[in-house]
Amino acid sequence: MNRKQKFADDVLAHIHEHAGLRIRAGTGHHRFIGIWAVVVKGRVFVRSWSVKANGWYKTFRKQPQGTIQAAKYEIAVRAVHIKDQRLRDTIDRAYLKKYSTPGAFKYARDLGSTKSRDTTLELVPALLSRWVVE
Repeated sequence: MNRKQKFADDVLAHIHEHAGLRIRAGTGHHRFIGIWAVVVKGRVFVRSWSVKANGWYKTFRKQPQGTIQAAKYEIAVRAVHIKDQRLRDTIDRAYLKKYSTPGAFKYARDLGSTKSRDTTLELVPALLSRWVVE
């Protein structure tokens, strides 16, 4: 039986409550960058707004391993491409709800565009991957 790993409750709460998520795509020595993430039904989802040729999304599509920083942890993750349209609709609403300030709303709305919806990834923790950031 292939059980999907889940993030701990404190990590989910941190991602849900904070505007940005620190992420490093791939296994190379890239720097961490801040992106927007939402939690839907206890799962973490991200989308690319700009879809740059050498950006984090394209890196994850080529090499689905990476790392996030959330709460006081660095957590190894796998990125899983999401195609389910109903789930994407739910993620659209989560972005609009979380990023509802006047300055953020335009970008949250843009994350619901076809271009960004097509970049929807679920971040899943890798086995035995949580360690404390000093």
